[in-house]
Amino acid sequence: MLNMFEVIETNNMIEHERLDVRTITMGISLLDCCDSDLGAVNEKIYNKIVQYAKNLVSVGDEIARDFGVPIVNKRISVTPAALVGGCACKSPEDFVSLAHTLDRAAHEVGVNFIGGYSALVSKGMTTADENLIRSIPQALACTSRVCSSVNVGSTRTGLNMDAVRLMGETVLETAKATREQDSLGCAKLVVFCNAPDDNPFMAGAFHGVTEADAIINVGVSGPGVVKVALEKARGENFEVLCETIKRTAFKITRVGQLVAQEASRRLGVPFGIIDLSLAPTPAVGDSVAEILEEIGLERVGAPGTTAALAMLNDQVKKGGVMASSYVGGLSGAFIPVSEDQGMIDAVTEGALTLEKLEAMTCVCSVGLDMIAIPGDTSSATIAGIIADEAAIGMINQKTTAVRVIPVIGKTVGDTVEFGGLLGYAPVMPVNKYSCEKFVNRGGRIPAPIHSFKN
Repeated sequence: MLNMFEVIETNNMIEHERLDVRTITMGISLLDCCDSDLGAVNEKIYNKIVQYAKNLVSVGDEIARDFGVPIVNKRISVTPAALVGGCACKSPEDFVSLAHTLDRAAHEVGVNFIGGYSALVSKGMTTADENLIRSIPQALACTSRVCSSVNVGSTRTGLNMDAVRLMGETVLETAKATREQDSLGCAKLVVFCNAPDDNPFMAGAFHGVTEADAIINVGVSGPGVVKVALEKARGENFEVLCETIKRTAFKITRVGQLVAQEASRRLGVPFGIIDLSLAPTPAVGDSVAEILEEIGLERVGAPGTTAALAMLNDQVKKGGVMASSYVGGLSGAFIPVSEDQGMIDAVTEGALTLEKLEAMTCVCSVGLDMIAIPGDTSSATIAGIIADEAAIGMINQKTTAVRVIPVIGKTVGDTVEFGGLLGYAPVMPVNKYSCEKFVNRGGRIPAPIHSFKN
């Protein structure tokens, strides 16, 4: 039970410290929409999404009003489209029709984004998988709410380097297809290793095949709350610091748990998981970078950054698991560049580089996220960046991801505006030396030895 002090404290977090529920995401299985007729598949997909999610936005708004908790986004994730359309879609163009249907359904029910235009190819690619991947540039160019993800590796299977090479090409083609929008399509495309089945955050959300017919997943966020709490612990030792982070993460997660259970009850859909990630926004005071600087860094990227981030990530998880029995998704600290004003400032001042960001991904929630790079970066270099990040996830048995944006027509020193929660980003330099011979070898990098535990 909450006492009056805790109610006042939570209200203060919401009003002054930017505590919010970042997203309520309804996962919907589309496996029963499979059909050999493309028209029938599209009709089944549209009807099922609208049937299940027709009240998602209105219920989210009602809960926000009734409980006084901001709920920023309402989203949908669906079964990976490569599985759903595999029987009917014989070409990339056929898959694009599925993207149009997903986009139309998302508009109809009023959600911000719909995720699941995805393929899972960690060990090999079917013809359907390859057709979907090759359709991604066109699909993201002609839709506004569809998000795409591809899982190219896992600790159990190793890295599918054929898929890595193809994704390097796909990211670059997506950038070209959306060049009139500063290559914005790449902001809706994520390449994973060890992708989770229950992630509520875009652009990587999809509804895993092990999930129920429909579920409610909630992502909470409160970097501003953590920063304010740490301001009260200045000069204290690490024991006090860790306790402060844990207690704050517990309170943040309890808010998410309350919203998730209420959304589940009102929508008649089972509760899935709480993702207790610290997800920043471009707003001042809503920054993971500022938390790290409050811990004691002059600027993010300084020596000690990786250690500070590792501690933050671990304490957030320790506090969160005490507040909810079902913590899942990505859960930890996100370090997107364009969505975090502190990260942007650190890059602009030269404190933070792509290489340091990669080191930080060894201990954070996901990976290289929302990073603008020069538009003339080669597909092989992008594939190499993907391979490096996927290898970190494979070896360390964690989820890693790459969401880089080669902005066509922009170079190092330029700035690109994405707008809204996506923010803006300085274009970062990439290593000028080639890895083309490496990524063109083909085949699969074997799984590490600890993958054979049973």
